[in-house]
Amino acid sequence: MHPMLNIAIRAARSAGNIIAKAYGELDRVQTSQKGTNDFVTNVDQEAEHAIVAVLRKSFPDHNIIGEEFGEHSNNNSDYQWIIDPLDGTANFIKGIPHFAVSIALRVNGRTEQAVVFDPLRGEVFTASRGAGAQLNGRRIRTTNLPDINGALLATGFPFKQKHHMDAYLATFKSFITDAADVRRAGSAALDLAYVAAGRMDGFWEIGLKPWDIAAGDLLVREAGGLVSDFAGGNNYLRSGNTVAASPKLLGNMLKTMRPHLSDSLLK
Repeated sequence: MHPMLNIAIRAARSAGNIIAKAYGELDRVQTSQKGTNDFVTNVDQEAEHAIVAVLRKSFPDHNIIGEEFGEHSNNNSDYQWIIDPLDGTANFIKGIPHFAVSIALRVNGRTEQAVVFDPLRGEVFTASRGAGAQLNGRRIRTTNLPDINGALLATGFPFKQKHHMDAYLATFKSFITDAADVRRAGSAALDLAYVAAGRMDGFWEIGLKPWDIAAGDLLVREAGGLVSDFAGGNNYLRSGNTVAASPKLLGNMLKTMRPHLSDSLLK
């Protein structure tokens, strides 16, 4: 295992311990609102501090970008860590046991290491560029389903970008008509990890942030899948408009989506 991936796993476990302990004492969790339908807890913040502390100890000169506190340390470094200390905060607040820690390392703009850690199930999804993806040390692969018929798809509702709701619902209708079913579980990081592990066949969502996508992106690609924006390009880390699946299924998903999307969603 790559030494930097080892450190990332250590950081994810440190955050996961804080989250798991707090999950057993939800009545003591302090919640506030960052924006419309966007919540944060003291646990998100404590978990991010824990991750940063581990990373800084080993890599004091690296740049770190976290969901809760923005940039930490050296903005000029070629090494950039992108972290989401608690992806699925709404689930966590409500006591729904589905959330994760997400950590990715980008080197000169290319994602090299990734960890998505589910602290309640003890599942550690990892990937190193060129070395494949694993779940608790065992190799994982995407499914090879060629089309939408019979597919189990994952998604997230555009609750922060409701001006895209009509386009989203039209796309959803097209998918649910042909797919076996669609799931909306509340954690994009785990959705992508599940695509990588073959638990879900494909995933799509509007308006994600880099910390939602970065680790899961590498997991999917190292597991044999593809990730793209809605136009089939590589702009998803900027636009947040993300599709992930096996190569053949991704092409069919994009073809199904395209008639329902506005020009702004295809950028």
